[in-house]
Amino acid sequence: MTAMSDAETLTTQRTFFGHPVGLANLFGVELWERFSFYGMLTILGYYLYYTLTDGGLALPKATATGIVGAYGGLVYLSTVLGGWIADRLLGMERTVFYGGVVVMCGHIALAIVPGLAGVAVGLVLIALGSGALKANASSLLGTLYADGDPRRDGGFTLFYLGINLGAFVGPLITGLLQTKLGFHYGFGAAAVGMALGLTQYVVFRRNLGEHGRTVPHPLSHKEFWRTAAIALVLIALAVVAFIVGLITLANLSQVTTGILVVASIGYFAVMLGSPSVEPLERTRVRAFIPLFIANAVFWSLFQQIFTVLAVYSDERMNWSIFGWRAPSNWIGSIEPVWIILLSPLFAAMWTKLGRRAPTTPRKFAYGVIGMGVAFLLFLPMAGTTGRSVPALFIVAIMGVFAISELMLSPIGLSVTTQLAPNAFRAQMMALYFFSVGLGTAMSGVLSGYYSADSEFAYFGILGAVAIAVGVVVWGFAPRVSRLMEGVH
Repeated sequence: MTAMSDAETLTTQRTFFGHPVGLANLFGVELWERFSFYGMLTILGYYLYYTLTDGGLALPKATATGIVGAYGGLVYLSTVLGGWIADRLLGMERTVFYGGVVVMCGHIALAIVPGLAGVAVGLVLIALGSGALKANASSLLGTLYADGDPRRDGGFTLFYLGINLGAFVGPLITGLLQTKLGFHYGFGAAAVGMALGLTQYVVFRRNLGEHGRTVPHPLSHKEFWRTAAIALVLIALAVVAFIVGLITLANLSQVTTGILVVASIGYFAVMLGSPSVEPLERTRVRAFIPLFIANAVFWSLFQQIFTVLAVYSDERMNWSIFGWRAPSNWIGSIEPVWIILLSPLFAAMWTKLGRRAPTTPRKFAYGVIGMGVAFLLFLPMAGTTGRSVPALFIVAIMGVFAISELMLSPIGLSVTTQLAPNAFRAQMMALYFFSVGLGTAMSGVLSGYYSADSEFAYFGILGAVAIAVGVVVWGFAPRVSRLMEGVH
């Protein structure tokens, strides 16, 4: 028996809660990456707009929340680079590892380099590393399941549980360190978390067998240097744009949104026009377009946890617990608690229902509608002033966030791996993350319209628009399902 078949036998025979054993390793590395990512992200906005005496950089509040949204969008934009590296240079498995190394270096830069220089270096490194890791960890998980395996949605939901365990613990640790010792200690904790994730990944790497080790479409030597030259030109153009003032900190979220829209259209055009894509695969890519739009709308509301709702938590919520005021960034840990509690129930539900479960387009519609309802639930407290919003009230609303997310996000990861053309498997996952990035960048754009005086209009209009989009997706669901050609 060959070494390769030995690894494959190990991967198929051993299980993790009834799933391929490789899920355990990907579960762990994603947990620690999200620990570091959300631990840093929930204190980033405060670091940018808090006064110098409070340890911050004293940027205008709207600029700070815009940067947070733009940064999140750039993280997901960089997934296309991560997908390209996996498809053309390293393969998915090695790209996950090296992406984690770059993420760790970014958090170290935030922890030890002061001022905007540390923010710039740190966020660029984290964006690039997270893009490489996120696109490929999800795609790598998809390779562990055969086509039509009914465990797939359940496996992605368990994977999503790992994401949310990290998202829950990260803000708790960084928030306490930030309030007690300072922002840079919080950023340092994020670096330690990513280091732990990398260690675990290396130790249990063999559980993945040979999955993701091959490079589907290797890059020739000539193509490599041509691509490197193009990359250098693009970097130079970005630097010049900052120098001449075309791109500023204040308009970064708008610029990022525009780039993501153009890049998404271009990426769909490349896939639909590629001779490497079979006719059936091309039809499935078309089916992905309405799901892409619905996903972007969902995340433009959801990701406001880190923009508008971060400010809301700091200025409007009563965080007093028996006389002790909890860190404001703990709002980032509330929703993951609901995910942790509900993920096993959803995983079991989808597995039990099997083919009787709602179709993927219908699940997307319910997720978008749910987010709209969640925003409308903020309306009863819109007329109050000061820190008068009870934390328990927001805990309940975050429960609606969680149910909506579970209806859409893990399902989106799963269906993307099924709709992906063979020649663009990793890059199709990057395109899925483009929709998340577009919504994240939009959360930064939308945050510029928020103020305590406009809460009723802000939450009311966004909630109503999201519900309307969800209803439209629900109506078109049968047609989208037909285009998906055999994918439920």
